[in-house]
Amino acid sequence: MSTFVLVHGAWHGAWSWTFVVPLLEQAGHKVVVPDLPGLGDDETPVGSVSLSAYADAIAAVVRAQNEPVVLVGHSMGGFVITHVAEMLPEKTRALIYLCAFLPANGESMQDWAQRAAGGLAIEDLVVAEDGLSATLLEDAISRKLYQDVAADRAGWARSNLRPQALAPWMQPVSTTAERFGRVERHYVECVNDRAVPVETQRAMIAALPCLSVTSIESGHSPFLSVPEVLADALLQAGGQRGTAS
Repeated sequence: MSTFVLVHGAWHGAWSWTFVVPLLEQAGHKVVVPDLPGLGDDETPVGSVSLSAYADAIAAVVRAQNEPVVLVGHSMGGFVITHVAEMLPEKTRALIYLCAFLPANGESMQDWAQRAAGGLAIEDLVVAEDGLSATLLEDAISRKLYQDVAADRAGWARSNLRPQALAPWMQPVSTTAERFGRVERHYVECVNDRAVPVETQRAMIAALPCLSVTSIESGHSPFLSVPEVLADALLQAGGQRGTAS
């Protein structure tokens, strides 16, 4: 049995893993799905949100487990799990990046977002008047996040989205070969992704190679569109081969 800690991406919350959790549990594993500060059901004020706050929240969850965990990060969650692995390499058995940002030392999410040609862009955002957070245009949500998600499920997900703090996007990660570098990395690429295009995903993998790369036919939200396929990919990447169907 493994312990999976699933870290959601921007605008989302722990709810985004609703259809994946039971599949991993049915395969015999423990699954923990925290909200990042200021997202999901967490009420942290947007002005108090930072990448460090995200990492501290997930690190607390990891420390509470009885064994080293498999950390899964979706999209923006890739920055969070990278930060946590640097903090707690001894408590992190493996990292799985799900169409996620895979940063090298000194890189920020903004750095890679600017290189993601054809993905989510500044034109897709509605920035709050105070400049601290942003929401997504409805068209961007439909075309770039949920283009292959069933209408009822996409509508449910859309109703749960919350404004995303912008500060975490600006903060670079700080990693070392001695800590982050000793944790095994895996990548699950989504070949039809319109938010973080597969070309961008592969550029990150080329810059920071992973032990395994699994490709799935999905857009940016496989936890909604193909949860069974995603669960199998996570089990394989986490070293637990078998079926989650």
